[in-house]
Amino acid sequence: MKRRARTLWAVPLAFALAPSWAQNAADGGALAPVVITGSGAADTRWRGSASVDVVDGRELRDGQLQINLSEGLGRVPGLVIRNRENYAQDLQVSIRGSGSRATFGVRGVRLFVDGIPASAPDGSGQAANFPLGSAERIEVVRGPFATLYGASSGGAILLYTEDGREPGEWRTGLGLAENGLWRLSTQLTGRIGGEAGWSYALDTGRFETDGLRPQSAAHRSTTNAKLARAHDGGRTVLLFNRQSAFALDPQGLSRAQFNADPEQTAVQALQFNTRKSVSQTQAGIAWDQSLGGGHKIELMGYAGQRRVVQFQSIPPAAQVAATSSGGVIDLDRDYWGFNARWRLQTEWQGGQLDLSAGLAGDRQSDLRRGYNNFTGPSGAPTGLGVQGNLRRDETNRADTLDPYLRAAWVREALTLEGGLRRVRAEYRSTDRFLANGDDSGETRYSRTLPVVGARWQLAPQTQLFASVGQGLETPTLNEASYRSGGATGLNTALNAARSTSAEIGLRGRHANGLWNATLFDIRTRDEIVVESSAGGRTVFTNAGRTERRGLELSAEQALGSEWLLSGAYTWLRARYAASADARFPAGNALPGVPGQQLFAQIAWSPAWAAGVGGVFSLEARHTGRVYVDDLNTDAAEAHALFALGARFEQVHGPWTWRQFVRIDNLTDRRHAGSVIVNDGNGRFFEPGAGRTLAAGVEFVRRF
Repeated sequence: MKRRARTLWAVPLAFALAPSWAQNAADGGALAPVVITGSGAADTRWRGSASVDVVDGRELRDGQLQINLSEGLGRVPGLVIRNRENYAQDLQVSIRGSGSRATFGVRGVRLFVDGIPASAPDGSGQAANFPLGSAERIEVVRGPFATLYGASSGGAILLYTEDGREPGEWRTGLGLAENGLWRLSTQLTGRIGGEAGWSYALDTGRFETDGLRPQSAAHRSTTNAKLARAHDGGRTVLLFNRQSAFALDPQGLSRAQFNADPEQTAVQALQFNTRKSVSQTQAGIAWDQSLGGGHKIELMGYAGQRRVVQFQSIPPAAQVAATSSGGVIDLDRDYWGFNARWRLQTEWQGGQLDLSAGLAGDRQSDLRRGYNNFTGPSGAPTGLGVQGNLRRDETNRADTLDPYLRAAWVREALTLEGGLRRVRAEYRSTDRFLANGDDSGETRYSRTLPVVGARWQLAPQTQLFASVGQGLETPTLNEASYRSGGATGLNTALNAARSTSAEIGLRGRHANGLWNATLFDIRTRDEIVVESSAGGRTVFTNAGRTERRGLELSAEQALGSEWLLSGAYTWLRARYAASADARFPAGNALPGVPGQQLFAQIAWSPAWAAGVGGVFSLEARHTGRVYVDDLNTDAAEAHALFALGARFEQVHGPWTWRQFVRIDNLTDRRHAGSVIVNDGNGRFFEPGAGRTLAAGVEFVRRF
């Protein structure tokens, strides 16, 4: 069976999926956090002015280990997802440079799974709970329209899981790779009670690895469940997610350590047995109902709990300071939120009019404790990497409540659309451990964020599109926790970063391919950066103005009936534009941002006998130089990595058997997979994996 690489072409990008997806795609409804996505057919996206790429779930899974989000999204321009080879710190994710400074987790890019935020109200998020095994598609939103997802939306990544259908399907897959890595997962989808009944989708899996370096072993277990039922003029969806994970933390390497042996681990990580454990449980419900006359109501709500315990390698002597919060983080988080929206779709002035207005609210309440990571006196500890005396005990809360509007008017040759979101975030801290000062306090951030866009049909298969909007990146609770100079209380002097973003592009499609070219410009005031890190406290400040300007190119071209060539290129110039602080010199590159990124793949699908198929692929990924700090004192070198893959499929009645084999980093190139921006110890470099062999099998049974 022949099957081309399935990356769905979306609003500004020309990556198209087979027509069957467009015919089967359903409106995202209440599961879509904002109505600019989840709208259905590829033709609808062709008529929009927002920058959205959609990657099909099969593209994410076929020939992949299905462990990291970075595996299947390399072909999206403007998006950087770097695998730290460290499961204690999550992936490093940025879009057009936004989020590149995050030292752990995801910041500056909003994450959603089935419309439920995987980002907290303060803008911090995790991509580890994305269920790749049951993903129907992932949408990547870039450009000004990302601001409609709220504050700290330099971009957005949205995963939608598959619905149960008839006939039902059972899948079980096993993936294996070097360093003791394995992944076992099972998906079960189907329907009970026919068209009027409930559809169900269950996804459960586990993965383990010994890790690339000493002190980098990890394991993770996940369960995702989805029930959906259509009713007269509407739909109800129930969602459940459970995740538990444990990972040792190998931390970064200094330049000397990286040059000497990139597979070593710093002695501090071994001494303190640095590690992290996470457990999270979450449930959600979505409901929508047509009211007639084109009117519709969409409601979504969710709630969950998250617990994190992390042991760091802060030396005991550094924890003696009265202001220290220790070297062990103990976090208990309760969170909930909702999104309520009215929507009208009707004909007006010879075009299709889509209006919506809504209110989105989210809350996180963190019980945060800190402990020493040693026992005994700091000068002669009796134990390291163990929980010691209490050094922090406080409750941090973040609340957002955002009203928003959006309108789109579409004709065959013209689209006009715009939106407005009033973002408002409130932080409050109540400190109960006063021996190191009272860190209680509260602060607020608010701003009205407009965005407008247009699309013009220049020729039947060529379009010009443009958009402009404003954004706001709020500090996370961690970033707002401490004041400079050792003063106590929330850092009320830290401002949110304000930005103006614009893009203009051309896109086209023809019988054998598609293409896209986009220019963008992002100008930011009050960029949030590290001011100091001492005594167990990291203080953040604002650093004047920055500019991010870039070019994104992408294309897909069929070469006959058996060959497919696809590629994406990003050029990004991210610089400090002006700063009165010598720590952030004007003209310096922003750290963590590669100046260039290239993805290219050629896939060959030869003719096979009936019921048998296969694809062979060769891909290349180039990443430019990445600076490690604001002063640009060092950088991870540019590198190119090659991968060779083959996947096969055999169909025998209701049974399907799939296999894959893949070799990554074919030339065994030594490289830094990511950098830890502005690391206070100078251990900036996180090594990437050398030549790696992976293989897997999957059995599918339809019933």
